Amino acid sequence: MKAVWKDRVIAESDATVVVEGNHYFPAESVDRALIVDSDTHTVCPWKGTASYCHVVVDGERNADAAWYYPDPKEAAAEIAGRFAFWRGVQVVP
Repeated sequence: MKAVWKDRVIAESDATVVVEGNHYFPAESVDRALIVDSDTHTVCPWKGTASYCHVVVDGERNADAAWYYPDPKEAAAEIAGRFAFWRGVQVVP
């Protein structure tokens, strides 16, 4: 799977984990040069607290377009530290 925005591959992996229809990419598959930490956090009752990142390509910022669970609840342990994408980031085979 690939996560793509503005024709740039942000993440690519054959080992994504799908939860609630979202592909969670291993941290090592994400191009860290294209994401910047955000101050945004949300709480899911069963997964825990998510941290967000902006996706930045060629100077354009897609605010909070990536998220991950650094310390998820036990029910979501399989996605610990993995990144998922939305807000126009296409996840394609």
